[in-house]
Amino acid sequence: MGKKRNTGRKGRIAFDDPPFGKVITGDCVAAMKALPAGTANLVFADPPYNLQLGEGLRRPNHSLVDGVDDAWDKFDDFAAYDRFTHEWLSAARHALNDTGTLWVIGSYHNIFRIGTALQDLGFWVLNDVVWRKTNPMPNFRGRRFTNAHETMIWCKKSEDQSGYTFNYDAMKALNDDLQMRSDWLLPICAGQERLRKNGKKAHATQKPESLLHRVILSSSNPGDVVLDPFFGTGTTGAVAKRLGRSYIGIERDESYAALAADRLAAVRPGEDIAIQTTPSRRSEPRVPFGSLIERGLIKPGTVLFDAKRRHSAKVRADGSLTAGNVTGSIHKVGATLQGAPACNGWSFWFYERRGKPVPIDLLRQQVRSEMATA
Repeated sequence: MGKKRNTGRKGRIAFDDPPFGKVITGDCVAAMKALPAGTANLVFADPPYNLQLGEGLRRPNHSLVDGVDDAWDKFDDFAAYDRFTHEWLSAARHALNDTGTLWVIGSYHNIFRIGTALQDLGFWVLNDVVWRKTNPMPNFRGRRFTNAHETMIWCKKSEDQSGYTFNYDAMKALNDDLQMRSDWLLPICAGQERLRKNGKKAHATQKPESLLHRVILSSSNPGDVVLDPFFGTGTTGAVAKRLGRSYIGIERDESYAALAADRLAAVRPGEDIAIQTTPSRRSEPRVPFGSLIERGLIKPGTVLFDAKRRHSAKVRADGSLTAGNVTGSIHKVGATLQGAPACNGWSFWFYERRGKPVPIDLLRQQVRSEMATA
């Protein structure tokens, strides 16, 4: 693994980690514009929140809260922040390929302004996802509700974009075989995961790896390029590398970039089998039932039956079924015999092989496997 640093000159590689990724120091807008168009399959952005904290936040005992008071989070006014948002989103749009998606995270201070900018630039919102924090910072003044969540916007480049990655079945598997909802209950970054420098938090807004794990797993595939224009201490890169994705991190603060480089140098990429996810059935090639007959896997005249052998039908040469006066597809005949509005024929019908019932879906998987190999 290569490791190369420089003095942080604008737009230069501060850490080279072939073949997994790289960290670029410099202005994110200039760096993204310098990338070839369509470089990234996924963009995750954690931009400055423009918190407007003024003199800082204090506890009831008047001690100062270790919050976000860094210079990079300060803007002259909302107009300046809006200009900055349009600039980096436009550059991210250039770097994102035509089947990619973009995630951006923020708080109530900035996420609504970012949402407007996204729509102004032609992005199309797919979801807003609420990250509910299991251990949020309390409201010390007692004059507002505790801020216990942040909002992420997930979007594609345009309304007309037909293809993008969403690993629905992987998300379902991650959630105990239930559909993944748009409210994610996850802890904030704390404990050993929180990077520290001289005994203090190295970065005020370091995100937990669990959050990035879910984002990257849901909307990219092994081998994809994940771009983070506000890289900080490298959480996005660390998770991407473990999941078999490549990363490009852009960070203008040299001290953050150095911490990210050390962190990434210690990350071991996941093994091939470990980074594979449950494939989405929607992304698998369509296999008509008739193709099983063409390949000789099912012969015309074969009798199909349901799991309890209450219904049966005979296969015809064109891939249709017949049962008494009912004819049609495996789905239509299955539904009609049950008096049901619909039926998934692939899971409903079985055939007999060596005296044992075998679901016809096994034959479909066999054909899909052959297609993938080809």
